[in-house]
Parts: sequence; structure tokens; C-alpha cells
Amino acid sequence: MRKVPASVLFDLDGTLVDTAPDFHWVINELLKEESRSEVSYPFIRRHVSNGARAMIGAAFQLDEDDSSFGRLHARMLEIYQEHLDVDSKLFPGLEQCLNLLEDNDIPWGVVTNKPELYTTPVMKGLRLADKASSIICPDHVEHKKPHPEALFLACQQINCSAQDSIYVGDHLRDIEAGNRAGMTTIGATYGYLNEGEDPSDWKANHYIECATELTPLLQSLYTDLRC
Repeated sequence: MRKVPASVLFDLDGTLVDTAPDFHWVINELLKEESRSEVSYPFIRRHVSNGARAMIGAAFQLDEDDSSFGRLHARMLEIYQEHLDVDSKLFPGLEQCLNLLEDNDIPWGVVTNKPELYTTPVMKGLRLADKASSIICPDHVEHKKPHPEALFLACQQINCSAQDSIYVGDHLRDIEAGNRAGMTTIGATYGYLNEGEDPSDWKANHYIECATELTPLLQSLYTDLRC
């Protein structure tokens, strides 16, 4: 293994940034508009990684073929655009991790299935956009994760080898994409797991139960990382 990683790439929602508080507010705002009862934060947190459609389906107990689903989905996205980064924040410990990477001249980036329309404002709002060496959204590729295309594109932009890079994610599709790209994969089990999901099924190379464990893990894997 290299003495330092060629790059470290992150999934966005549930891995790098805790966006669930904003989604919780948005869903409950929509429920109030529809004169429906609010849902709890833990309820919404379980569905964030599966996207807006999954959150609508769970909160309203609707199938996507329901006549009202399209209207609710569109209205949710309208509300979300006005509430993208109000309560979203880096997971604890990740600011220090990003500083460590930057101090060691190790490029980092984001590879997400979240559309650019929403990813860019979140990254800018958290003052991360100018620091990331690559931000890849589904708008930039033909195939979304778990296909590895987005990871290869990020490495191409950074001008580094995928096999010498790391991908951190909180979902099976993240680890599948990273493994298919030949990257070292780290499963973030603190993220937005589905109810009853067993992260050991992901077959990641390493796992972290909280974001504060990432820096010590990297330091144990790469002995030349300077504190």
C-alpha cells in the first residue's frame, strides 16, 4: 500500500454531510401543507439515502404510481431548494479529517447520486466547494452508482489512480461502486442505513461506526500521514 492515499472520495448525504435535519424539516413542512401529521426525525433519517421519492413514499405511505405522487415529489423539491443547508453540517470529526488531507496535499472529492442542482448549493453553503478537487453528480455521467463510472471520472479529474484511492460511503451502492473501481472502500455505518440493514453484507475493506474514527483509520493505514 502507498504511504499516503492518492485521493479520498466521499459520498455526500450520510457520509460527508449530515443532511437529514434539513430533509426532516422539508418533509414535515410538506406534510403540514397537506394537513397530514408530522413524522419523527429517526423515521426520515432511515429513508434519506434512498432519495426524495423514497422519503415521499414513506412519509405519505404512497406508491409512486399514485396520482398524487408526482405533485408531492415536485413540491418537496421546491421546498428543499429553499432549505438546502440550513441545518446540514459536516459529521463530527470530518472537518479535522479534511484538514489532515489538505495539510498532506492529498486531494479529496465528492461522488454522489444527488443531482448537481442540490449538491452544489450544499457544498457552497458549507464552504466546501472550493476545497474539493472533484465533485461528481449523476448529471456528469451516464451511469449512477453502483456503477463505478463516477468514481473513475473523479480520479480522472484529480489525475490519480483509482486503485490507490479511497472511497467512503454509507450505502451498499457506494461500496459496490468503490469495489468495482478497485478502490479501498470504507463503510460508514453511522450514516443513513435502512431498517434491518447489515453493513457487513456490503463487503467494504474497512468500517467506521462514527465519523471521528476516519482520521485514526487513515493514520493506521498510511504511516506517512503527518498530523
